[in-house]
Amino acid sequence: MKYIVIGLGNFGSSIAEQLTEMGNEVIGVDISMSKVESMKEKITHAISLDATDMEAVKNLPLKDCDVVIVGIGEDKGANIMAAALMKQMKVRRIISRAIDPLQRTVLQTMGITEIIHPEEETAHRWAQRFNLEGVVDSFELDSNFSIVETKIPEEYHDKTVKELDIKGEFNILILTTMNVSEGKNELGATTERNTVQGIVHADTKLYKDDIMVLYGHNKDIRKLLDQHKKFKEAQN
Repeated sequence: MKYIVIGLGNFGSSIAEQLTEMGNEVIGVDISMSKVESMKEKITHAISLDATDMEAVKNLPLKDCDVVIVGIGEDKGANIMAAALMKQMKVRRIISRAIDPLQRTVLQTMGITEIIHPEEETAHRWAQRFNLEGVVDSFELDSNFSIVETKIPEEYHDKTVKELDIKGEFNILILTTMNVSEGKNELGATTERNTVQGIVHADTKLYKDDIMVLYGHNKDIRKLLDQHKKFKEAQN
């Protein structure tokens, strides 16, 4: 996959480096030439430009990019302006950093729903999440096992846990499911609200676009998600 990471501070540089190590093409962007120079040998490309300047941003290969991560930290104004420009440029997928609840609310009002709180979540966790198709969130228990939230795919719709037999086929447990509904934030913008449905049983039904919480070995989870991806591609 192709990523652009805007802001090469501690969080941005860490996530850019880890995504590169995972085999992705990563372009790092920062207004500071010293930060760009420090990353040149660690990621695919490092570019010095002002991500709040529309003319400068037009030089980035945004149309060919899968994900843009706005990782600018303390300068909240620059963060919001850069995110707004990415929205205006119709970037395929935007993920932005937020320092406080007000900044998060402003980003949500702009229509940006994927928001990072690096003070609460490690760069490694987010790098793992970005690199897995369909993952909503993840928590790494150790180097081998994880708990992963993923959207329930179309092929699972209206089927029971027993019918799907994910444990038998993939050696993965479904811990719970979450119903996804729309809500409003403090400024009236539409946001997603997840409601936990409790412990699953054999007769629990799964519904498309809700979320299932999985526990298992990382290789087994990846195998399951790869199967979902192949099914989706075949349908298209």
